[in-house]
This record gives sequence, C-alpha cells and structure tokens, in this order.
Amino acid sequence: MLEEKQYDVILDAKEDRCPMPLLKLKMALANMAINETVCILATDSGSLRDIPHFLDLVGLPMLEQGDIDGCFYFVTSKRESKI
Repeated sequence: MLEEKQYDVILDAKEDRCPMPLLKLKMALANMAINETVCILATDSGSLRDIPHFLDLVGLPMLEQGDIDGCFYFVTSKRESKI
C-alpha cells in the first residue's frame, strides 16, 4: 500500500459512501497547516468525480491519484486556497 511516512495526514474513508469521503477531506484540510500533504483512501466510485472536482474548485493541486485493488487514493497539499 502507500507509504504512510510520505504524508502528514492519511484519511481512511474506504467503507464510507458518498459524500463522506469528500466531507472528511474538507474537515482535514481545514485543520491542516499550509504545505502539509493529505492522502485519502476511498472505495466509493463517486470519489473519482467528487474529489478531483472539489480540488479544482478550491485551487488545490492533485499531487497523486490512483487505484490499488479497488481502493482509490488521492493526494493533495494544502495551499492558500478558497477553503
């Protein structure tokens, strides 16, 4: 799986249904410092649409995105944004 040491925050939303993965990401970003990174793990296919759209909307970069055995992961870094 992903190396935990790479990220400041890892969110496990694997069993959560839409919109919980996105809500967990929003809450985590609100509590993070600038330049910290977060990786969210999700299995709900709605996350494939919702999370990239949200990041684009608020101006945060998608640093990494992928699928490991049906588990989607998304990595972003908190920057000055519209959050």
